[in-house]
Amino acid sequence: MVWAVSALMALVVVFTIMRAFFAVPKAAKAAELDVQVYKDQLQSLDSELERGVLSGEEADAAKLEISRRLLAADKRAQAEDVAVGTGVSKPLLAVIALVLFGGSLGLYAMLGNPKLPDQPLVKRLETAKIARDNRPNQAQAETQIEAAAAPLDIPADYLELIVTLRETMKQHPNDIEGWKLLALHEARVGDLRAAWRAKDKVITLLGDAASGNDYAELAEYMIVATNGYVSTDAEAALAKALKRDAKSPRARYYSGLALAQNGRPDVAYRMWVGLLEEGPEDAPWIGLIRGQIGAVARAAGINTVNPDAPGPSSEQVEAAGNMTPEERQEMIRGMVAGLAERLTAEGGTPAEWARLIRAYGTLGETGKAAKSWTEARKVFDGNADALAVLLEAAQAAEVAN
Repeated sequence: MVWAVSALMALVVVFTIMRAFFAVPKAAKAAELDVQVYKDQLQSLDSELERGVLSGEEADAAKLEISRRLLAADKRAQAEDVAVGTGVSKPLLAVIALVLFGGSLGLYAMLGNPKLPDQPLVKRLETAKIARDNRPNQAQAETQIEAAAAPLDIPADYLELIVTLRETMKQHPNDIEGWKLLALHEARVGDLRAAWRAKDKVITLLGDAASGNDYAELAEYMIVATNGYVSTDAEAALAKALKRDAKSPRARYYSGLALAQNGRPDVAYRMWVGLLEEGPEDAPWIGLIRGQIGAVARAAGINTVNPDAPGPSSEQVEAAGNMTPEERQEMIRGMVAGLAERLTAEGGTPAEWARLIRAYGTLGETGKAAKSWTEARKVFDGNADALAVLLEAAQAAEVAN
């Protein structure tokens, strides 16, 4: 049924296009009608002459006038026929029709899927929520993944010290500093399963005193232990990390990863764009985001903004290293002013406007940040994805709620 409907639609489109090549305009039909009228008038003159309605001189004059009009009408009709001619041969038109018809069906066969059911947004969100609520927890995920072997270049005496530390912690289970040390060294030797369990002990002992960074580190150990999969336990740790520190870049990166894995790449994309704007460029999550954000944007159906918009040149960076703090600040202000002038005069991407807003916020120029935020909203009015990127930048600059 799907193929039949698709073929019928393709035929209708091809017929509509081809019909335009052969359609005769009304103007051409009117000219042909004039020719026929004048011919009829010439024939009627003979009968009028026989009945004596017209004299011989009057009939000759009328014939001359009608003949003149007939020639003019015939010439006009021929000219219109040339004007409406396609100049395309019928065999060529047949080839064009076949290409249009066959090409449309071939394109659908290559890109379409007639067996794919309807996917309304509400149903997709519901399906994503069900999958998210029923995905494996940390323990279940770990049973499906083979534990990573310890790196071969770890000194034997270092491994012996870790074994000793493990035994010590069994005897001193309430030693917070000991658990912190064990979590750190377990991570260093690549045993992330042991590392997150040791970190979980630290958080349990700290209670309400556990920081956002503690929970972000716990989540990171869990996620790395499952080769990048964000389990329900890791997501719960991320939620607690963000509750304590909403701006934690590490927690925001992994929260974006969780969203991307669970049917919300649109939210993940906005979160990651904000992290790219904040930097710094050598932060460990920046490279990870750049390697994944393209796929996340495609999954969300978003036209990606340019995360690599022009920044300072290598010469400017080198020069900044030799400046006093005051000179460096002045150079930064000049670069921000140049960016503002370019965006006002030439426009730019949402990422560039977001960079400007954040820069003003970092410099403490909240008035200019608010003005740029207002101007950017006007530029991208109606573009929900762009406005989400801009809002995150405005919130970071503390000029929007």
